[in-house]
Amino acid sequence: MRSLLFSRSFSPASPASLLQRPPAAAAAAAVASSSSMADGGAAPRARARLRGVVFDMDGTLTVPAIDFAAMYRAVLGDDKYRRIRAESPAGIDILHHIEGWSPERQRTAYEVIADYERQGLDRLQIMPGAAELCSFLDSKKLRGLITRNVKSAVDLFHQRFGVIFSPALSREFRPYKPDPAPLLHICSSWEVQPSEVMMVGDSLKDDVTCGKRAGAFTCLLDQTGRYDAPEFDSVDLKPDFKVSCLTELFPLLEANFDLAP
Repeated sequence: MRSLLFSRSFSPASPASLLQRPPAAAAAAAVASSSSMADGGAAPRARARLRGVVFDMDGTLTVPAIDFAAMYRAVLGDDKYRRIRAESPAGIDILHHIEGWSPERQRTAYEVIADYERQGLDRLQIMPGAAELCSFLDSKKLRGLITRNVKSAVDLFHQRFGVIFSPALSREFRPYKPDPAPLLHICSSWEVQPSEVMMVGDSLKDDVTCGKRAGAFTCLLDQTGRYDAPEFDSVDLKPDFKVSCLTELFPLLEANFDLAP
């Protein structure tokens, strides 16, 4: 099972080092420390309380249906795409690049993006395990959604699959991921602390960064093992957990967190 703490090796953290970390990071280290002491006879630490889970949509709750690389090339051009891709192995923030362009150039870029997103909606499928995971969370936790897609895509997802997330924030909410603002907004609306929430998504650049900056737990969905590549060893923000499919979240949550309502 690949539902493990992301770091390849782990040494139990001292109490002092835990105090210097954000709440979720300290709790994640405590979870790992508890697991590492399972056979050592030392008293395990209490599991962190988890009150809500927030999901990305495209590529996390839905099967990948947008050819992002082709979309980025169409917006940026081949030469600029290759240069930015080489400079940012974790991914390209296309919306960030567009913000600095002239209004006319922005309009053209958003039209290209909208066309690719419409094509994705035509092929929209729910990710295997997503419906079952939501049923599991219904009886235990709050669940929300943050996407850089548009509101109409979120509405279609809710209507087509009958799985509702609340709040469900699209890119009309500013600032969008990887800024922590949307996740902090959801925490505020739920009246919970970010350290009591997990952000789940398939993007290290958008989802994990958003969660880490907010002070939440993070779980990276990596279906293909893409993030095992050496270029990701030196990234600044790494997830607390990593899974290869949504069904791995069931045992991960139950083993590492207090899920009592």
